Amino acid sequence: MATQESNEQASGTGRRALLGAAVLGAGGTVLGLAGTAQAARNPGPGHGRGRGLDSLPVPTIIGHRGASGYRPEHTFGSYQLALDMGADIVEAGDLVPTKDGHLVCRHEPEIGGTTDVAEHPEFAGRRTTKTLDGTEVTGWFTEDFTLAELKRLRAVERIPANRPHNTLHNGRWEIPTFEEVLRWQDEQTRRRGKQVWIYPELKHPTYFRKLGLGLEERVAKILRRHGKDRRNSPVILQSFEPTAVQRIGKLVGNPLVVLLDAAGTRPWDFTEAGDPRTVDDLITPKGLKEIASYAQGIGPTLNLIIPRDSADRLTEPTTLVRDAHRAGLILHPYTLRNENPFLPAEFRKGSGPDAYGDVFGAYRAYFATGIDGVFTDHPDTGLLAREEFVNR
Repeated sequence: MATQESNEQASGTGRRALLGAAVLGAGGTVLGLAGTAQAARNPGPGHGRGRGLDSLPVPTIIGHRGASGYRPEHTFGSYQLALDMGADIVEAGDLVPTKDGHLVCRHEPEIGGTTDVAEHPEFAGRRTTKTLDGTEVTGWFTEDFTLAELKRLRAVERIPANRPHNTLHNGRWEIPTFEEVLRWQDEQTRRRGKQVWIYPELKHPTYFRKLGLGLEERVAKILRRHGKDRRNSPVILQSFEPTAVQRIGKLVGNPLVVLLDAAGTRPWDFTEAGDPRTVDDLITPKGLKEIASYAQGIGPTLNLIIPRDSADRLTEPTTLVRDAHRAGLILHPYTLRNENPFLPAEFRKGSGPDAYGDVFGAYRAYFATGIDGVFTDHPDTGLLAREEFVNR
């Protein structure tokens, strides 16, 4: 999902402290999740009312790139484990295109950090430097590979310093396509006897449109082919570029969400179009009302909900939740993680970049603002926190 997460490069080593669940074996068997099972039986307000978004529990627990705290992100291992842990929605798919026009699921089009491409001498010549949304990036890019070539690669852990345990699974899974994800969704819905939801993101749509690889039309075509292009379809579409959200909204009826980066930043489509507005303008009552004219929700970074001070501690909540709700929008902020480097300072415990802090304290703080859901790399602790919160 979010590409602009400044603390994802935290470095160092240390021993993982498991919290809430122990995750063992290739099949993703989960131990110690009695609380999670209870949360599934006793979700928050909103469960069972109506169809589509109205059928989801509040707060909704969204498995960010699957259960990426326990498995390499955007793999069927990560997606499967998120469902096994009880996630309400799986963010199955940061969608980027291949050279031959297929859509695959990768955090970014640059795949040097999420696959073993560097270990393939036959692809050494594909390494290059490109300008991606105004920033020079060096590596290997999906748009320079055919789907058949990408299928020769295997996924690896993107932030091994924070998640050394995940490196045990390096090389186990290939890169999934969006078509495969939709078929997997159907299979899991049948197997589990309940509707499985997914939450794909359109990555860098302006960049890819300029390359002749427009995402919106490709996503719409695939959704229509699978009969998942309607208002109540269990597929929520999201993007950091408001114009892309508007464009896809003219092609399909799915629920739509505008992602919002840090205060003061500007969506890249605005930069390309010479639009001077920034995120600060989009989160005003006027900006939110405009978003509500074409989308059902926003996905703000957590710091737009509760800013942090110079010591990285939480301050007072903003009015964003109230203002968004007044505009008729839901809020699904990103991304709550268990590891210390990603938590506000007051919730950190122990030492080392892979040590877990007081993640439940962090959930309580954000849930108390009235958010409708949250993206998390650790769905098990998210569900345990929800159970505690709704039963308090």
